[in-house]
Amino acid sequence: MPLYDPQTTALISIDLQGLLLSRPLAPHSAQQIVENTAAIAKKLKADGGTTVFVTVGFSTDYADAVNQPVDESFSFPEGGLPPAALAAPAEIAALTSDIAIVKRHWSAFYGTELDLQLRRRGIKTLILTGVATNFGVESTVRDGYAANYSIIVAEDAVTTFSQEMQDFSCTKVLPRLSRIRKTAEILAA
Repeated sequence: MPLYDPQTTALISIDLQGLLLSRPLAPHSAQQIVENTAAIAKKLKADGGTTVFVTVGFSTDYADAVNQPVDESFSFPEGGLPPAALAAPAEIAALTSDIAIVKRHWSAFYGTELDLQLRRRGIKTLILTGVATNFGVESTVRDGYAANYSIIVAEDAVTTFSQEMQDFSCTKVLPRLSRIRKTAEILAA
């Protein structure tokens, strides 16, 4: 049985933008994530698949951001995110996505029209790439699994902030919700 049918598959790329790509990432570099995502996007589009680029964004006063007390918060700059934080790298910006989603939470499904747009296109399988593996990617995988999508995570096209975080997500959590594959395997399918 093939890994996926391109006609009913969508690439979901999570947060490939300056806000996260400028941070120290591990185990894969920002450049590797961008290159692998671009390769998957180009191949999938050529084979008749769908591409979805998801970014995080907020109003300038962050009134639309979750704002609850936590032990380890993420601070945002006063006056809104600067253009560089919102910008996609050149390799991604050069691609034309079929769907663009702006999210305000970790999951690309929560509070967006992602599910609606995927179902309208007959999408059954999702390929996930992006940053951060154990936050935005994992949250999106969890919600996609709950919505009954078949999910493939491109292990070398997702990264986070430490090897330990990546290992835990890719060996303990994501295999229960998805199939974990390397970019080369996805491209060869």
